[in-house]
Amino acid sequence: MKLTHIVPSLESRHGGPSSSVPSLAAACAQNGHEVSLFATVAGPAETRVDGRLTTRIFPRGWPQFLCPSAALNAALATETSDIVHHHALWLRTLHYAHRAAQARGAKLVISPRGMMSAWAWNHHRARKQIARVLIHPGAFAAASGWHATSAEEADDIRRLGFTQPVCVAPNGVRPPAADQLIAAGAGWRERCPVIGQRPVALFYSRFHRKKRLRELFHLWLAAPRGDWVLMLVGVPEEYSVAEIQRWITAAGAEQRVVVHDGTNLPPPYAVASLFLLPSHSENFGLVIAEAMAAGVPALVTDSTPWTGLNSDNRGWCVPWADFHRTLQVAMAESPARLFERGQRARAWVLQEFSWEKSACKLADFYEQLLRPAP
Repeated sequence: MKLTHIVPSLESRHGGPSSSVPSLAAACAQNGHEVSLFATVAGPAETRVDGRLTTRIFPRGWPQFLCPSAALNAALATETSDIVHHHALWLRTLHYAHRAAQARGAKLVISPRGMMSAWAWNHHRARKQIARVLIHPGAFAAASGWHATSAEEADDIRRLGFTQPVCVAPNGVRPPAADQLIAAGAGWRERCPVIGQRPVALFYSRFHRKKRLRELFHLWLAAPRGDWVLMLVGVPEEYSVAEIQRWITAAGAEQRVVVHDGTNLPPPYAVASLFLLPSHSENFGLVIAEAMAAGVPALVTDSTPWTGLNSDNRGWCVPWADFHRTLQVAMAESPARLFERGQRARAWVLQEFSWEKSACKLADFYEQLLRPAP
């Protein structure tokens, strides 16, 4: 099949899809399909060819936050595809994908990438209603199918009344190499000497209110934490590093909480004893899977699709109301017990979540959409 994947941006500051979509496109190409990956950037155009995968990045126009690109639109108009698969909602690139699929007789598949959860759907709801009418009019109705990365996200799509077929194909994860973990650990201890050899509870994600970052900060300071340190690393978005540092300074918590901009730096999993992500919602939560792949046990909210953590002593997936109590339980465990949980979590996530499996599921789904109606 000839597949065209479109993601608004490959910049890490735009979250999980900037890394997950290229990995998915590469896996589709490794399975023998001809794959084009299109994206926009606040800079010059770029083209990369790797076997059956061609990545084309086009200059982004104004307003930047809507990811318009006349060059991407023009290139899509000449692209011949069986499937046009767009990742994310509310941005102009979805309009281009819709028009291109319609003009070329291709099937349009849309991945909401977490944007249809109840929390996300209602966040800035008025803006999203305007986007649905003006930014990509008719795209949702024109979709031949949807791609969800969890059963929970598929339920979100159905809850909103969409009846097209839905494929549940989770993200994949690959384990970091041992030398990468060692180098990353040394680098983060050098950047952040306060952690030393202390046990670290790590938050690693976008600095956005969806992640309950501020709530986590206050929860951490609500009780003694012994020698533990809370390490906040991520991509500044709604909160800047300077703003979070002001929270820390005002609370006199410089020895209890540290914050760093993680943009273009290796993930800090190697210094963590415990991973924390108390999000309002996640369609998948790639950083949760990555933490487990690095052998770090995770404590997350049950508004993420990771209830499997509660099996086989891998970690914890609990309601926000129980997060504080469970955090105390987790921190009371011995280093050896936490390490054992991390190893169980690692074995599980590497067995169950791979890009190859996800690409195969999607290929089967694409073929079903392409079959003539009986």
